[in-house]
Amino acid sequence: MINAQGIMLSVLGNDYFISYNRVPWLKDARISDVLNVRLCGQSAIEWESLGVDLEIESLKHPERYPLIMKRNPLDTIR
Repeated sequence: MINAQGIMLSVLGNDYFISYNRVPWLKDARISDVLNVRLCGQSAIEWESLGVDLEIESLKHPERYPLIMKRNPLDTIR
């Protein structure tokens, strides 16, 4: 399920809601890119075309994984 607030994702038999507030990189992505998600082993999921990966544990316990964005040193502020 994809809606204006985020996406619902089924992983290993469990359903998780991923809010765009938590993973903003998915908000403006093409639907085909959001649907192109794969399991990496038993511990992570990945959207390769978007450069996003999440530990499954962070879906189970998001309070343990505060979102911290790191600026790429190649980015320039103007």
